[in-house]
Amino acid sequence: MNETFCNAADIFGEDVFNDTTMQKRLPKKIYQALKRAIEEGAELDLETADVIAHEMKEWAIERGATHYTHWFQPLTGATAEKHDSFVSAPLPNGKVLMSLSGKELIKGEPDASSFPSGGIRQTFEARGYTIWDCTSPAFVRHDEGGATLCIPTAFCSYTGEALDQKTPLLRSMQALSAETVRLLRLLGNDTVRSAEPSVGAEQEYFIVDREKYLKRMDLVFTGRTLFGAMPPKGQELDDHYFGTLRPRIASYMKDVNEELWRLGVPAKTQHNEVAPAQHELAPIYEKANIAVDHNQIVMHTLKRTAYRHGLRCLLHEKPFAGVNGSGKHDNWSITTDDGTNLLDPGSTPHDNIQFLLILVCILRAVDNHAELLRESAADVGNEVRLGGNEAPPVIISVFLGEQLEDVLRQLISTGSATSSHDGGFLRTGVSFLTDVNRDATDRNRTSPFAFTGNKFEFRMVGSHDSIAGANTVLNTIVAESFSEVSERLEKCAPGEVMDCVHDIIKEYAAAHSRIVYSGNGYSKEWAEEAERRGLPIINSMVDAIPALTSDKTVELFEKFKVFNRTELESRSEVKYEAYAKAMNIEARTMMQMARRDIIPAIMRYIGDLAKASNAAEAAGMDTTVQKTVLRKLSGLLSEAQAAVDSLEKCTLLAEAMEPGRSQAVYFHDYIVPGMALLRAPVDEAERFVERSYWPMPTYSDLLFKV
Repeated sequence: MNETFCNAADIFGEDVFNDTTMQKRLPKKIYQALKRAIEEGAELDLETADVIAHEMKEWAIERGATHYTHWFQPLTGATAEKHDSFVSAPLPNGKVLMSLSGKELIKGEPDASSFPSGGIRQTFEARGYTIWDCTSPAFVRHDEGGATLCIPTAFCSYTGEALDQKTPLLRSMQALSAETVRLLRLLGNDTVRSAEPSVGAEQEYFIVDREKYLKRMDLVFTGRTLFGAMPPKGQELDDHYFGTLRPRIASYMKDVNEELWRLGVPAKTQHNEVAPAQHELAPIYEKANIAVDHNQIVMHTLKRTAYRHGLRCLLHEKPFAGVNGSGKHDNWSITTDDGTNLLDPGSTPHDNIQFLLILVCILRAVDNHAELLRESAADVGNEVRLGGNEAPPVIISVFLGEQLEDVLRQLISTGSATSSHDGGFLRTGVSFLTDVNRDATDRNRTSPFAFTGNKFEFRMVGSHDSIAGANTVLNTIVAESFSEVSERLEKCAPGEVMDCVHDIIKEYAAAHSRIVYSGNGYSKEWAEEAERRGLPIINSMVDAIPALTSDKTVELFEKFKVFNRTELESRSEVKYEAYAKAMNIEARTMMQMARRDIIPAIMRYIGDLAKASNAAEAAGMDTTVQKTVLRKLSGLLSEAQAAVDSLEKCTLLAEAMEPGRSQAVYFHDYIVPGMALLRAPVDEAERFVERSYWPMPTYSDLLFKV
C-alpha cells in the first residue's frame, strides 16, 4: 500500500499568514507596528493597513486564493462569510488589477438584520460591521470552491453592540489581563505586562456512513436520531475506547490532521471514544481567541473531510440515545507574557502563596456565579446530554483532588497550610518496568469543573457549541475575583500586604468550600447534598437562560465592559428563540417520519403477518405466537398514532405563541414530553418488526457499520 509521506513540521502553518510569514514579507517598520497592535493594543493607521493588506493579498494569491472573506462568528453557533474576489477595476488593456486595500482588510459590511440579534437589529436596520481581529492570523482555506483568504473578524451592529461570539471574548480577555496584572503587581511582580487565558478544547464527535445518514430524516434535519432502539451491544464492553482505528476512520483522520496542520491548528491527540463510532481530537493550548477560531476550523474540517470520505461527522451532543454523548472539554488556565502558568501549583503548593490566592479566587468566582457558568454551557443538544453516560451533571461543582483539598482543609482549620501530599511512585511489581512518578491526585470524570494539574477543565460545553461563551464567562468572573482582592490589598499598609493575602486565602477557602466536591457527581446522594449546600440545580436550558439577565450578571459584565444590558437581553432572546425553533423542527420531523415512514411500515408488517397467521390457522397450525406479536404491534401502533395526534395539537399551540421565554417554556414542558411519548412505542415496535420492513438504518447499522 503506497502512502504519501507527510512531515507535520514541513506543512505546519503553510496556509497561515503567521508571524514567520509576516516577518518575511512585511517591511520592518510595518511588521513592528502590527506587533504593537497585537501585543499592546495599539491602533493601526490606514497607511500601515494598506501595506499589510497588499502583502497578505500577494501571499494569498501565491497560495491559490482568488477571493477573500471576513470570517466571523455570529450567534448561530457556526461561522459566517461573504466572499469578494481580489478583482479590481478593469485596465485599458483588458486586464484587471488584483487588490485588497487596508480599508477592506479592516472593515466589512455584512447584513446585520439577517443574523440572530435578539431585537437589536430589525429587518429595516440592516447595517453591521466586521472588524479585523489582528491578534488571530489570517489563513487560506482550500475547498471545492477553490482557495479563499479568511480574515478573522469581530461582528458588531451599526449602533455598536456585539452580534457575535468573538467581541465579548476579546473584551473579557482584556479585563482578565488588566486585573491579573493589577493583582500580580500588588504581590510584588514588577515585570509582568499582560496575561491571557490559555485554552485547549478537546473535540468529541461521531462518524457514520454518509449513505446511511441520508436515509435518516432525523439526522439530516436535526443532527440526532429521534427514534432508535438500542442494539444488543452498545458500549458495555468499553472495547471501542482507545481501540485500534478502523481503516476507513484512520484514513479520514490522516486527512483531517494534515489539513489542520496546514492551517496552523496544533492537533495533537486522536483516539476512539467510549461509544461505538465516537472519536476525539485534542489540540495543544493556545491564546483563548485563537483557540476559539481554531475550534471552529476543527469542526468545519471534520465535517468537510468526512464528506470527501463518504462519511458524515455528527457534532450533536447526543446523536444516539443510550450511549455517550459528545462534549467539548474546555481546558482553561492563565499565562503571563513571560510564559508563566499561574495555575501551576509547583511541587509544594502549600508554600505557593500566589497559586493559593489565585486558586481561592477561582473558587469564589465559580461559587458566586455558578448559575451563569451553567448557562454558558446551555444549548439544545446539551439538554439531552448532561447528567448521563459520562457527561457532567447539571450541578456546578469543583474538583480539586486529594492534594489541594488537603491544603484547603488545612487553610480552613488552622489558617495556614504546612504540607502537601506527594503522589509518590507507581510500582507495577514487574522488575523491568520503570517505577514512575505518580500524580498527587486522581481524576474525576463526573466533575463539571475539575483541576487537572495546571489548569481547570470545564467539561460541560457541548460538542457543536462555540467555546467562546464559556471562556467569556470564565475570564470575566475570575477578573471580578481578582479585582475584589486587589481593592482590598490596595488598602493594606505596604508592610502588611502578605498578611492580608493570607487572611483573604483563609476567608475565601472557608466561604467557598461548598462548591468543592470530589465524589460521584452522578449519585442521588450528591444531588441531595448539593441542595443542602445551597448550590443551584438547573436541569434545563430554559431554566438556565434567566441567569444571563439577572441584576448580578448585568452588574458583573457592565463593570468590566464585556456586555451591556441590551446585549445580554438580546442574547437571552436569541437563546429562547433558538430553543423553540430547534424543538419545533424536532417535533415536526418526528411527526413526518412517523406518519410517512414508520407507521406505514408497521402497518405493512402487521398486514403481512395477519395474512400469514390466517393462512397458518386455516391449515390447522398453532398461531399463538403470530397472534401475540400482532396484538403487541397493534397496541404499539395505536399508541404511536395517538402520540402523533397529541404532539401535533401541542405543536400547533406552541407555534402560535409569541417568541420568547413563554414559548420556550411551553416547548420544554409539553413538546419534549410529547416527543418522548411518541418515541417509546416506535422504538419498542422496532424490536418486533422484521428487518426488511423497517424504513431506515438502525442503530446497529449506524454505530457498527462504518
